[in-house]
Amino acid sequence: MENYARRVRESFARQEMMKTLGAEMSAVRNGTTEIRFPYAATLTQQHGYLHAGAVTTALDSACGYAALTVAPEGSEVLSVEFKVNLLAPATGDSIVARAQVKRAGRTLAVCTADAFAVRPDGEKLIATMLATMIYVPLK
Repeated sequence: MENYARRVRESFARQEMMKTLGAEMSAVRNGTTEIRFPYAATLTQQHGYLHAGAVTTALDSACGYAALTVAPEGSEVLSVEFKVNLLAPATGDSIVARAQVKRAGRTLAVCTADAFAVRPDGEKLIATMLATMIYVPLK
């Protein structure tokens, strides 16, 4: 396993919020990640759709972990800012968030991610994110 993939998977395993979502890191490649989590009634809003906060959380983590795959040794990442466009109600069997690094500099990485609702008839795009991550030294 590549060093970056090990770093990402070890960090992901320590993230309690991902455990709350029931999420798994389903793919890690240099500059990209994929996070999946199942539909759960405990994550819905008043209309029965998955809450935008749950979807945004997965997008943010996917972006952060994509940035971590290209981060300098001895560093972690934190979110600096992000913008989310919610495109459709989040309904389906599960959600998948796919992120990629658009540009990584010495201090910041700019990433994008898309979230899809996984349904029996295929995937439907439900949200998109543009995010900036900062590299910080490990403590």
